Amino acid sequence: MNYSLVERGFSELMDLESVECVSSSDGREVDEIHTNHHHSEFSSTKPRNGGTNNVNSVGSTALAPATSVHELLECPVCTNSMYPPIHQCHNGHTLCSTCKTRVHNRCPTCRQELGDIRCLALEKVAESLELPCKYYSLGCSEIFPYYSKLKHETVCNYRPYSCPYAGSECSVVGDIPFLVAHLRDDHKVDMHTGCTFNHRYVKSNPREVENATWMLTVFHCFGQYFCLHFEAFQLGVAPVYMAFLRFMGNENEARNYSYSLEVGANGRKLIWEGTPRSVRDSHRKVRDSHDGLIIQRNMALFFSGGDRKELKLRVTGRIWKEQQNSDAGVCMPNLCS
Repeated sequence: MNYSLVERGFSELMDLESVECVSSSDGREVDEIHTNHHHSEFSSTKPRNGGTNNVNSVGSTALAPATSVHELLECPVCTNSMYPPIHQCHNGHTLCSTCKTRVHNRCPTCRQELGDIRCLALEKVAESLELPCKYYSLGCSEIFPYYSKLKHETVCNYRPYSCPYAGSECSVVGDIPFLVAHLRDDHKVDMHTGCTFNHRYVKSNPREVENATWMLTVFHCFGQYFCLHFEAFQLGVAPVYMAFLRFMGNENEARNYSYSLEVGANGRKLIWEGTPRSVRDSHRKVRDSHDGLIIQRNMALFFSGGDRKELKLRVTGRIWKEQQNSDAGVCMPNLCS
């Protein structure tokens, strides 16, 4: 960490009373960075990917100077870090631009009218800071300049995952072990150990396409977790069904695995083979990319036989891990026993 910059920024901040904060209408040039920095509460703080809560490269002594200044740059309303434009009232109380509209232009501390005063001194101090990623307690040891930190945190591999359940909008976030327990206990998703699966899917009214989204099973194999999805949606003017697999982990890890799917009945079937998508991609994004096995409703009903008023399909498949063959330089499937 660049202590000279941090100490200089802290010194400038301590001298705030001697620096006049000017109105944004005075013509001075200030680069404005507009951002929506939402505060995330973790459902679990257990580190992932082998990380620990004690980050060796960012010790408690190293964090102390930056953390002190960082607290002064914390918005009193949303508790997020403030980025330009930083606003203040006539009494010197500051808050972020997003919260300025939320408090109806009234200072949340003294209730005075805020006006359009910018605190340029505080914005200058922010430019001098280098801070750890906010996910350092989850295992990220990276340190960034103040204005680069937010961009990194949107793609940090240690950031919490969103709940992958596709049957409803769920706002729960956490690490993978926490979300597996959440899917089992709160969404009542079936859990399965093994790398092969065989589901029989029956729907009494296949004409209903809306709200037909299901997570059939969570699989545990190769020490990882996978989610099997089966959805009904409208593709253009044609109602279709789609089956696909998602990997509970990041994108780079997902590429180490492959899977196959078979959907059919009455001696007929369609086959798909691909790479599971990371749960970083929403089920809607995967569905809209058509990255899975798609079967038109009319064909699915034909497979089902009978009077075509009931859908009866079997969804089977397997998951395997790709292993690098050092002699041939190619990937070979490692089948789960």
